[in-house]
Amino acid sequence: MTTDECYMKQAITQAKKAATLGDVPIGCVIVYENKVIARGYNRRNKDKTTLAHAELLAIKKASRVLGDWRLEGCTMYVTLEPCQMCAGAIVQARIPKVVAGAMNPKAGCAGSVLDLLHVERFNHQVEFVSGVLAEECQSLLTEFFRELRKQKKE
Repeated sequence: MTTDECYMKQAITQAKKAATLGDVPIGCVIVYENKVIARGYNRRNKDKTTLAHAELLAIKKASRVLGDWRLEGCTMYVTLEPCQMCAGAIVQARIPKVVAGAMNPKAGCAGSVLDLLHVERFNHQVEFVSGVLAEECQSLLTEFFRELRKQKKE
């Protein structure tokens, strides 16, 4: 197992926590100097706020750990390509690298719909790697939404 796969497995564990709360299974970990310093999972439905995305919660925790809003030297591992809000926060936090599992063709902003991580006029661009354990990340989402549709029919 590669280093990226190891950390993505930890993000998948976070995503499963979201699913148990009835939230879309998206998980995130932030690594600094080969150590996980923050974890987050989607809590939008649980917390009743648009702002409770896995990435934002992890960024907030990582900033607390490092004592700075700049997360230079960190790598974010997230199970789904970030949306526009999270991509913007990643750029603002100066995170140099993001590793994603599944791509998000309907709302992804790291290349699918938009590419906010590589806007040349921004003062920071982000290295982006996708497809790490993509099938496992995608199957979490597929199964979650399949079950949700089934429950709505009942």
